[in-house]
Amino acid sequence: METTQRHTPKKKRKGLKIFLIILVVILAAITAYGYSIYHNINKAVSTVHKPIERTPEVKRPTDLQLTKREPFSVLLLGVDERPGDRGRSDTMIVMTVNPDKKSMEMLSIPRDTRVTLVGRGTEDKINHAYAFGGVEMSMNTVERFLDIPIDYYIKMNMEGFKDIVDSVGGVTVNNDLEFSAGGTTFPKGKIDLNGADALSYARMRKQDSRGDFGRQLRQRQIIQGVINKGANISALWKYDEILKAISKNVETNISFDEMLDIQKNYADARHNIEQLQIAGTGKMIHNGKQNIWYYIVSDEERTKVQNRLKEHLGL
Repeated sequence: METTQRHTPKKKRKGLKIFLIILVVILAAITAYGYSIYHNINKAVSTVHKPIERTPEVKRPTDLQLTKREPFSVLLLGVDERPGDRGRSDTMIVMTVNPDKKSMEMLSIPRDTRVTLVGRGTEDKINHAYAFGGVEMSMNTVERFLDIPIDYYIKMNMEGFKDIVDSVGGVTVNNDLEFSAGGTTFPKGKIDLNGADALSYARMRKQDSRGDFGRQLRQRQIIQGVINKGANISALWKYDEILKAISKNVETNISFDEMLDIQKNYADARHNIEQLQIAGTGKMIHNGKQNIWYYIVSDEERTKVQNRLKEHLGL
């Protein structure tokens, strides 16, 4: 099942997850350069490793065991952070990985989706969960909304997007919509982007009739471009710049050992990646002070998506 926003054509698109940026660098660098590089990568990953203590909304029957190739899930958060402001999650993608099926599924959740915020008990936009309660509230709210366990999170500072792009020497994307943003015009077709342009490209929404869905596509293109460059052996000569950019802009509760387990036991899954979107309709709702636009997902659609993800997780 692939669901899309109303009036938006159904599409299957290739994409990859943010933490593969780290995993690709780990695997290739260890192979090419040996222990000294391994030590530096271990140190960098230790910097981004941020464990989180929380009580899950949806618990697994038993603890997840990566060594047994059990399916797992990750919440990807692209966060707009500024000095003195925690910010909001500009991007929310839930990824499920099933090594037996050799597949990954990535569900983009529109940031305006109306949900119950766990810990506040109020109906609000799902991206406000991060503003009110950080990673913990975001994970718990997504768990309750989708009724699946969220095993890991990866948070990336969207402002630091450009640092990561620049660290690999820029990216190439295939743009399907001509538009201007951030003082730059982006024509249709294959275009090369530096870090600043990549950030503008990934953030644009208002000129795209697909709204959040179009922006999510462009963000996945940038991530794919970074991974393609990061996996290129020539990029390893700049591994130090890549690791610095990751260290400054990425946080995750995936440990170094878990990353190695994922690379060892789940590598086949990355070759079959399906992008999912959740269908809904826009609606203005009065909250007592003003009318606010929300993305409303029906109970029927929500159940369909929940069942799809549960099946992929073997639950």
